[in-house]
Amino acid sequence: MDKYVCNPCGYVYDPEEGDPDGGIEPGTAFEDVPDDWVCPVCGASKDQFSKE
Repeated sequence: MDKYVCNPCGYVYDPEEGDPDGGIEPGTAFEDVPDDWVCPVCGASKDQFSKE
């Protein structure tokens, strides 16, 4: 699974880790993350991420 980086702040979404604090279970591909999820660091929307 691909990692995705937040363009505004550089946070990397790693599917192996997910975002447990944001309700995203480990093992969740970025494509399967809900569209209303936001970056846990800066609050950027999912569409502001790009493939690492």
